[in-house]
Amino acid sequence: MRRICSIWLMALLPVTGFASGVSNVPLMSAKVDLHNTASLQRGAQLFVNYCLSCHGAKYMRYNRMAEDLRLTETQLIENLMFASEKTGDTMTVAIRPAEAEKWFGKAPPDLSVITRSRGPDWVYTFLLSFYEDSNPERLFGVNNVVFEATAMPAVLAGLQGVQVLVEEQVSDGHGGQVTHKTLELKEPGSMNPAQYKRAVRDLVSFLTYVGEPAKLVRYEIGTWVLLFLVVLFVITYGLKKEYWRDVH
Repeated sequence: MRRICSIWLMALLPVTGFASGVSNVPLMSAKVDLHNTASLQRGAQLFVNYCLSCHGAKYMRYNRMAEDLRLTETQLIENLMFASEKTGDTMTVAIRPAEAEKWFGKAPPDLSVITRSRGPDWVYTFLLSFYEDSNPERLFGVNNVVFEATAMPAVLAGLQGVQVLVEEQVSDGHGGQVTHKTLELKEPGSMNPAQYKRAVRDLVSFLTYVGEPAKLVRYEIGTWVLLFLVVLFVITYGLKKEYWRDVH
């Protein structure tokens, strides 16, 4: 499988608030579902193929991921382990930090907690919002409406295609005008828009899982606890009725 180096530099570093460099764009809902194991598996494959060459998830071990995502050791090794030899290794990057800093000026950040620092909806909207930009200052020829002047290239352009930014002046309803920005698909990718949105949702879901793997365990325990409480309520209510019947 093809692994493309995604250079998430300052664009995805954890920050306090999102004001610096971020435009006021309504965020789309990622609709993350950590119960959807198939989605998490697809997201893991996208992460390994398109991100892991430059970005790690250093707090996640391959064997832990395989257990949580219900993958066999064979499936793990054949489909998801390209940058490591042992299933007990963490998901570290294939690129050396010194080389990355030399080539790009700064080593790409680890993405273990990116959805916890930015939020799943922000990451989802960001990955849907790249557009072609001919400004010579844009090293990779792209920009992003969510994070202007982002240093990250459109690494998923082969799937999404190439978008262009269309700006038009529209009335603000008070006698003035505002700039309305929309993205239009200039060149299609290997996926149609609906398929690409699902792929990005899968990737964001996986990153959300990586940010807090214990959520899956808590969800499972929580289900059993709720069932126990329902049974306990029925028994307690029955005892209460029996007790007060004797009193009256």
